Amino acid sequence: MYSSYTLFQANLSTIVMAVFPSLCFSSAALAQTDVNSSRQELEAIRVADDGRSFVGAQTGKKFVAWGVNYDHDEQGRLIEDYWRDEWETVQADFEEIKLLGANVVRIHLQFGKFMNSPSEPDAKNLEQLAKLVDLAESTGLYLNITGLGCYHRKDVPPWYDLLDEEQRWDAQATFWQAIATVCHQSPALFCFDLMNEPILPGTKVETEWLAGELGGKLFVQRIALELGERTREEVAAHWVKKLTDAIRKVDSQHMLTVGVIPWAHVFKGAKPLFYAPTVGEPLDFVSVHFYPKTGKVDEALEALRVYEIGKPLVIEEIFPLEATIEEVDKFILGSKPFVDGWVSFYWGSTITEYEQQGDIRGAIVASWLRYFSQNAPPPKFP
Repeated sequence: MYSSYTLFQANLSTIVMAVFPSLCFSSAALAQTDVNSSRQELEAIRVADDGRSFVGAQTGKKFVAWGVNYDHDEQGRLIEDYWRDEWETVQADFEEIKLLGANVVRIHLQFGKFMNSPSEPDAKNLEQLAKLVDLAESTGLYLNITGLGCYHRKDVPPWYDLLDEEQRWDAQATFWQAIATVCHQSPALFCFDLMNEPILPGTKVETEWLAGELGGKLFVQRIALELGERTREEVAAHWVKKLTDAIRKVDSQHMLTVGVIPWAHVFKGAKPLFYAPTVGEPLDFVSVHFYPKTGKVDEALEALRVYEIGKPLVIEEIFPLEATIEEVDKFILGSKPFVDGWVSFYWGSTITEYEQQGDIRGAIVASWLRYFSQNAPPPKFP
């Protein structure tokens, strides 16, 4: 099988130029590759015929996602901050992630790193993304590509915040069409996640697109600043359709999702918005982020059940943030009958390196990574 990056060398310039004529790729840059001779053959993953789980596209064997968010390193840097100058670090991290027993890596792409203007994608970072896809193939890992991030305020282009809602959505659609063009041929792509934790306004008119600051990063993003005469469901449905349509123009096979805040965990009785019947039809599976709280594991499992809607269900973020490892284990075990994947975190340090830090945080993360490794499903398929 040709690698994704080799195919990229051969035809991405032609493909993307047809979609985005303003881009110009350097033939010298495209000529560089590092194909791993131990490349593993990956089978594309799809939703099973019953619509409730994942299977290999060719074999039909069940697939359970057991992965990590590779969202930043120990210095807080996002992948685009170092993946050019420190490529060896990325390679080593992927090898370490594989050794932990993971089969999925969730990466987070910032909008501002991939768009030079509302209509012009950034060619250099698209090249680097293709290289990352090739690394995933050679390591035997699947990628959950989460896009439209604005985690670092300094990386948000000033022109982006000046766009109105329609223009902003148009730019987001252009982003996704460019990303899908790079990735659509690779079996290492698990899914496209439209945005991390999108939210909508209420009756109040908002002035800021970004929210949810934690540790100097902004993880939550509004998709509209006001509803006008529209319902929240109407706005969400229009946004989901616009972005999924953009991806489907170039990729008809890979799965689509959006990682959401579990409002049912925050407000008892809350219903899913992005997975409501009128909104989530174009989405292939449910992605929700859960951090169980100490003494409230049963309540968390009850809230999780709200997201069991007849599609595969993935807990796209989980970590012992507000509970013990034993309690998180109880939550995972309790969710196994109806959940099809769990995605934790990896921040670029090994178990041994955390233990050598000699502090409480290092000890907790090391213990969690050891638990994660020991409880990984058998390689590839259970």
